[in-house]
Amino acid sequence: MAQDSLKEHKEVAFNEFYTEVKEIEKRDSVLTPKQQIERLLRPGSTYFNLNPFEVLQVEPETAVEEVKKKYRRLSILVHPDKNQDDPDRAQQAFEVVNKAWRTLENEETRKKCLDIVEEAKGRTDIMLAEKRKKAKKEGKDGILEDNPERYKHAVYVLTMKLFADMERKRRELAERDQEERKRKREQEIEEEEKQKAEREWQKNFEESRQNRVESWQTFKAGSSKSKSSKKMKMFKPPKNKPESR
Repeated sequence: MAQDSLKEHKEVAFNEFYTEVKEIEKRDSVLTPKQQIERLLRPGSTYFNLNPFEVLQVEPETAVEEVKKKYRRLSILVHPDKNQDDPDRAQQAFEVVNKAWRTLENEETRKKCLDIVEEAKGRTDIMLAEKRKKAKKEGKDGILEDNPERYKHAVYVLTMKLFADMERKRRELAERDQEERKRKREQEIEEEEKQKAEREWQKNFEESRQNRVESWQTFKAGSSKSKSSKKMKMFKPPKNKPESR
């Protein structure tokens, strides 16, 4: 009975899971498992996936609650259980999606990401202002980035570059930190070896000193005995003189 109940529960859960996936696919034809896996693992994905907004396909100003919904939909679509014909790649995509959500879920790391987007907008505005001045001098009416979509794309490109720069700096700091820890560890090992050598030297010195003391005491004892024996051998009693009459 228990096994039948468990089996029935699993079937219900699977049917609910399958129904939810189908609803997602029906609601947005772009969000299909195969398409999402291909998008998340496409050439250059290591670069693109540095931007969590790009991974989850949400605008930076999207509320966290909506980001969470998008994350849930994507995580279901790329879940290995849903893509048993390609579980390894599905697992990779699933991990990318999870990492992006953890970044945006955390208030501190999400703020850092939003700061990058704002910086990209600021730099883009400065760059386009200079471009407009140049275009005006050349007698042109405007620039391509005056189009909202063109402007959005310019911000997007610079945003990706800034995320890449941030990752590069993070890796450089990590490498420096690793080198510093390695250097400190080498110093610690060197100091430990030095202390060990000093302890060995002190131990050997104490042992050799004791041996020297014992040898000297043995020598002195032997020398004293030899002198005493020599004195005894050299001592001769006086000869008796004949009496004179």
